[in-house]
Amino acid sequence: MKTYSAKPAEIDHGWYVIDAENLVLGRLASFVAMRLRGKHKSTYTPHIDCGDNIVIVNAEKVALTGNKLADKIYYHHTGHPGGIKAITAGKVLAGKHPERVVIKAVERMISRNPLGRQQMRKLHVYVGPEHKHEAQKPEAIDFGVMNSKNKRSA
Repeated sequence: MKTYSAKPAEIDHGWYVIDAENLVLGRLASFVAMRLRGKHKSTYTPHIDCGDNIVIVNAEKVALTGNKLADKIYYHHTGHPGGIKAITAGKVLAGKHPERVVIKAVERMISRNPLGRQQMRKLHVYVGPEHKHEAQKPEAIDFGVMNSKNKRSA
């Protein structure tokens, strides 16, 4: 018996939409990373991009557990000596681009190589309930009802 290896032409990339309102960030990111990678499919092949397209709406309403709004810090460097900058997760969520918290959480669960960058291009995160992928007819995934720990009450 031979091991099945999917060809790029045989892969079917589905479209799914997830409403992130009151969902726990880490659990959501883990689920989305698995779907982007394609590990939920029986035709999963490690060196082929066989994952689905994921649209996340209401990214600004994602929930962080514990004191992570104040304690979780995102760092970046300007490139100049002494140019390290830090910002808390709460300030990012309250700022101009709150979807970056979700993108960064998923990005850090995907491998950092050309295949990982190809998989990350299939992630579409939006602030608010509207998105521009209605033509693809994405199926809704209710991630909150899969496990009681996935959702935080407001």
